[in-house]
Amino acid sequence: MAVAEPVDSSAADDPGLRGSLVIKDRAMAKIATAAAVNVPGVVRQSGGLTRLTGRDLPRADISMGSDAVAINLFLAVSWPCSVTELTGRVRAEVGRSVESLTGLPLHDMNVMIAATEGTDDSCVSGVEIAEGPAQEALSDPIAPRVPSANPAAAVSAVVIACGLLALAFVVSREWFINRGTFESAPWIRNSVEWTSRLHWQPWLLPVAIAAVVAGVVLIMSAIKRRAKTHVPLGNPSASTVWMRPTDIARLCSSHAAIVPGVSSAHTSVDRKHVKVHVESTGGDRAQLAAAVDEAVRPHLAILQQPLQLSVVVRETAARREAAVRRKDAS
Repeated sequence: MAVAEPVDSSAADDPGLRGSLVIKDRAMAKIATAAAVNVPGVVRQSGGLTRLTGRDLPRADISMGSDAVAINLFLAVSWPCSVTELTGRVRAEVGRSVESLTGLPLHDMNVMIAATEGTDDSCVSGVEIAEGPAQEALSDPIAPRVPSANPAAAVSAVVIACGLLALAFVVSREWFINRGTFESAPWIRNSVEWTSRLHWQPWLLPVAIAAVVAGVVLIMSAIKRRAKTHVPLGNPSASTVWMRPTDIARLCSSHAAIVPGVSSAHTSVDRKHVKVHVESTGGDRAQLAAAVDEAVRPHLAILQQPLQLSVVVRETAARREAAVRRKDAS
């Protein structure tokens, strides 16, 4: 009777004999988005055109290194909402999930508020934020990608691509003619013969100038920096949370609209200024402007770069019409 030889358990546990584990970026993105959806206040947006374009929310862009991972996370949130508390909970939840499921520490995570939806009572303030996973010293820091617009050279690339496709069509047509598949006038030979007989013509100068301008435009579009589409929040030395200017405008308008004496409010935001336009139901305009400024300004303190706040007060259309009628009657 044969006796089984004892198996060396230390050899079976040798990592070199177990193979390697590879985690794809797509799997890491699913882990991050699944963890983000579990946070109250984060909503899922999918279906329709978003499904065709691959712009479902939440979604994640992953940058993986040998010993860490960095994430750009795009969210849709219920509004109004405390953005700093919500993103803190998202950061903690995603960090725990990534580290527990993959064993890789979360080196950096940028959170972009890409869309907002109506009020949701699940997103409330005053919730304690759990501490995220401890950040270890990493040998190869991974620089996260800053949200920015499409490159200016994208249009030029599309034009050049269409030109190359047209050239491929012409070459294919000449090939079929040369093989005798069908009979037709050859475009390339006729074009070359026409060009060889071409001499100076007055229209050549505008064509040359247009070619120079097109070349300069292509070079400038290739080296132009991509425009930033989001505004950074929080501490510049820490992981950054980003918001769209549209969401900053909604934030300001929502706080301005609840000031007593304000009928309606809307806000415009550019790179350096925030302008809040409010319609007054009556009273002193200067006092109302000061009250709106006091209500809105603290919420702009979360921005890394302060924006200049201005408030424009005007009366409602009904009050203006009443004032005109009184003036006409007098």
